[in-house]
Amino acid sequence: MSDKFQILEALRKEAMLGGGEQKIADRHKKGKLTARERLDILLDPDSFEEMDMFVRHRSTNFGLEKNRPLGDGVITGTGRIHGRTVCVFSQDFTVFGGSLSETHAEKICKVMDLAMKIGAPIIGVNDSGGARIQEGVVSLGGYADIFLRNTMASGVIPQISVILGPCAGGAVYSPAITDFVFMSKGSSYMFVTGPNVVKTVTHEEVTFEELGGAETHASKSGVAHVACEDELDTLNRVRDLMRYLPSSNTSALPHIPTIDQSDRECTRLDTIIPANPNQPYDIKDVIKTVVDESQFFEIHADYAENIVVGFATLDGRPIGIVANQPASMAGVLDINSSIKGARFVRFCDCFNIPLIVFEDVPGFLPGTDQEWRGIIRHGAKLLYAFCEATVPKLTVITRKAYGGAYDVMNSKHIRGDYNIAWPSAEIAVMGAKGAVEILFKKEIDAAEDKVAKAAELETAYNEQFCNPYAAAERGYIDDVIKPSETRKKLIRALNLLETKEDNNPWKKHGNIPL
Repeated sequence: MSDKFQILEALRKEAMLGGGEQKIADRHKKGKLTARERLDILLDPDSFEEMDMFVRHRSTNFGLEKNRPLGDGVITGTGRIHGRTVCVFSQDFTVFGGSLSETHAEKICKVMDLAMKIGAPIIGVNDSGGARIQEGVVSLGGYADIFLRNTMASGVIPQISVILGPCAGGAVYSPAITDFVFMSKGSSYMFVTGPNVVKTVTHEEVTFEELGGAETHASKSGVAHVACEDELDTLNRVRDLMRYLPSSNTSALPHIPTIDQSDRECTRLDTIIPANPNQPYDIKDVIKTVVDESQFFEIHADYAENIVVGFATLDGRPIGIVANQPASMAGVLDINSSIKGARFVRFCDCFNIPLIVFEDVPGFLPGTDQEWRGIIRHGAKLLYAFCEATVPKLTVITRKAYGGAYDVMNSKHIRGDYNIAWPSAEIAVMGAKGAVEILFKKEIDAAEDKVAKAAELETAYNEQFCNPYAAAERGYIDDVIKPSETRKKLIRALNLLETKEDNNPWKKHGNIPL
């Protein structure tokens, strides 16, 4: 048996080296980690259990039969993050540039199938030159096999893509289907066609970073949810996110111990709303004041900044937060913010994460650009997402709630469970100035001092309509509270809603306005 043990150990040692010591050294010279080193950082210590270490490719074209490294360019297996099981794969650039072959794809599909069976998140570390050209259509079929599994797993288990190198061509569509995409600044790239093809077809001169770098996708396209400083930061940020997520759509939410008191008064909030209703304030200050220990994991921080989304906890319970941002475009809803918000709401609903909405919205952004690009259709996505969601849904109106945007932002009318307002709330069809210009046009035109008359009418309109009490009278608002009471009230409502049951009519699936 000792000879057989020696053979086993020799094969293990060979597999651990991937493409060989020289290629590993080359990676380190470039400041990049190996596929295995990345998993060591991502996973809890000594928790990784590898699968398919001894897989080799089966191709005989272009002399490939003479070069059959163990593992075939991807490391797969299971491990733990914060003590909970996850399934992982990590592409190894030292083996054929991490290119995807038939067996490479089979390994990824196998671990994805396992993740579905056991109800564990799947995390993929992407670092690949793309399809293995020598294998032709077989490698393309491998991508399609992965895409199908991404789609089937959507809403069943959390899927996270970590881009730590190139990800181009058809390869980008697997991360695009997953729930969250993390990228590393200066070293990760995503694009359907690279700079050389772009130059040939459109004559545009563009760098890799400008076309598909982390900052581009985090701020312009919205493809990347989180852009991180380097590989280490990226992997640690993924670990941070996992604290808030359940293992599957049937798993209980994790509990995160906190020393923050559930009945803590948020006295700072009593003075946070400016006296001038047109003056901005930062909604993130409100969020961080209310949540446990001011810890807020923001998603899409640099994209569509007029809406803020992310995860936090209240009394140790994970929550998803959607908030209008008065400090950016006055918090108005436009195409990008509607899409961003809708995607996040649907994720939280998939995985039974309660939603907290902080509302200060003057309406939808007007203009030909928005109308011609489909603000009606895209704005309807956010409306659809909130209407469809059956998780506990709580709304705090801090200031403006105007027009159709009032309805969209989880109003009582679309099954908001607990809707409260601060005394500063203004719930109306529109702001006083616009309303007065429509309602009292003749009176203003006939007045000797038009400006004074308009100001007088605006004051009267504000007193009658721009407050939360008309809505409260009709039960559209459950309560009007002091801002300092917000944390306490939300925690009590979440406790009440723990046993909430709500169902949508049976259907194969809805037809969201894509």
